[in-house]
Amino acid sequence: MAAPAASRELFKEGVSAVLHSWPVLQIAVDNGFGGVYGQQKADWMADVVQQYFHDNADLQQYEVEDFLTELMDQEFDTVVEDGSLPQVSLSLVQMFAQWRQGALQQLKHAIDLLTHNKAQRVQVVAPPTQSDEENDSGTQVMECEASGPSVSRTRPPPPPQDEDDGWTVVRKKK
Repeated sequence: MAAPAASRELFKEGVSAVLHSWPVLQIAVDNGFGGVYGQQKADWMADVVQQYFHDNADLQQYEVEDFLTELMDQEFDTVVEDGSLPQVSLSLVQMFAQWRQGALQQLKHAIDLLTHNKAQRVQVVAPPTQSDEENDSGTQVMECEASGPSVSRTRPPPPPQDEDDGWTVVRKKK
């Protein structure tokens, strides 16, 4: 009984690695879309998704996409439109298939890759604020601190677009 419990924990760790390395969820947590308990909601979301796989036999990718869409909408007031949802769902379905087949070494390797990539995540930090009189252009400059290789951009990213109904839309990078 200990071996299945340990392997189930490995699958739970895989779900957590996939979700916590998902840029949309990272943005939602970092920007407070889920409120003050955004990180706790992200951790809870990993538990719920893991349980969803165990409670439902032979989940299809589109079912996982629908479930994640619902969770992101309800918990983070976020509509995912950047094209990442099918990739995240496919990763979760593949991890579950590996877990069910007993391919735990492959599952561990996939988790290691995801956690390694998460460690190299770029964080955006705002510089000290200036008074409105000093900043005539109306734009705010952001500095990036990276724990991995440095990345430079030739043009600043477009500002987030708020829809008329109060939703913040996450779009695919161009």
